[in-house]
Amino acid sequence: MNDDILIIGGGIAGLSAAARLSADAKVTVLEMETATGYHASGRSAALIEENYGAPSVQALNRASMGHFKDGGYLSQRGLMIIAEAHDEAAFQADADHMGVCAITPDEAIGHVPILDPAKVAFAGYHAEAFDIDTDLLMQDFIRTIRTNGGEIITEATVTRIQQDAQGWLVFAGDEYRAKTLVNAAGAWADLIAGIAGVTPIGIIPHRRSMARLAAPGGHDTAKWPMFFGIGESWYAKPDAGALLVSPAEETATHPHDAYADDMTLAEGLDRYQQMVTEEVTKPLATWAGLRSFAPDRSLVLGRDPEVPEFVWCAGQGGYGFQTSPAASALLADLVTGRQPSLDADAVAALRPERFRT
Repeated sequence: MNDDILIIGGGIAGLSAAARLSADAKVTVLEMETATGYHASGRSAALIEENYGAPSVQALNRASMGHFKDGGYLSQRGLMIIAEAHDEAAFQADADHMGVCAITPDEAIGHVPILDPAKVAFAGYHAEAFDIDTDLLMQDFIRTIRTNGGEIITEATVTRIQQDAQGWLVFAGDEYRAKTLVNAAGAWADLIAGIAGVTPIGIIPHRRSMARLAAPGGHDTAKWPMFFGIGESWYAKPDAGALLVSPAEETATHPHDAYADDMTLAEGLDRYQQMVTEEVTKPLATWAGLRSFAPDRSLVLGRDPEVPEFVWCAGQGGYGFQTSPAASALLADLVTGRQPSLDADAVAALRPERFRT
């Protein structure tokens, strides 16, 4: 097959990039699993808060909000930070970083009635945090790809990549050709670069574990905000009548189908338990995902300066869904040569050139 652009990776990064690029080129997405969104994209907490992430990530967050609102992808959630009396300095640092407003412990308990009044000394709240309908977002990107004549091929594990005078030749069961190759392989991004003969950037996947608990004490959790311990040492988020609780760990690992670490999960659940009155019950389910970061924790978007036919769409970390509208639009601008609408400093902070000194 001979296509203008091949995209390796069928998570939110690859699908959103493919949707944007499909307006200008024939695009094929290669996904090694049996379905799209299998790894990190299928295991996301799915929240957007504009002040979350590095400055370049925040710029993408802000630039994505219009797409989210116009498409009806958002629902009100809110975000809250809580801390004990001896953690005042750490609480203030988190509050300043996240842009939350101080509220009283009683107000915090009004938002989440299972909080322990003997433990909560400080609290901060921000209403402008939203759940993202991730399934609708991904399906809309997929619909755009197919409407524009693009193709998504699953069970296509890349085994060999070579570049010749005609462009790229990718072996993934069948053979695929394209002039441009987009690396949206998530945790596998550096591995794909190496197979293609491109210098890796140093993108490292990090495990994050999650437990799904029955609604504590039978409470209706639907209106609760997402709430965090200081230093993001744990967080809890309502989800379809239950509660997701994570130790929020970042354990460097290798690309694989991740699973929860029982000890780490137990420690995180204990930190959550210390701040609430309801006893933690046996999880309904546990899982883990891989959040893959570049060394500076910003996304990597654009043509490789040494091999310009190779395009990076990687390093999304935990920000893949919340940045996807703006990140994919920027990637399409950089690939097609259009002038990006994003601020020039943010664009420079996202380009792969920053790692090629």
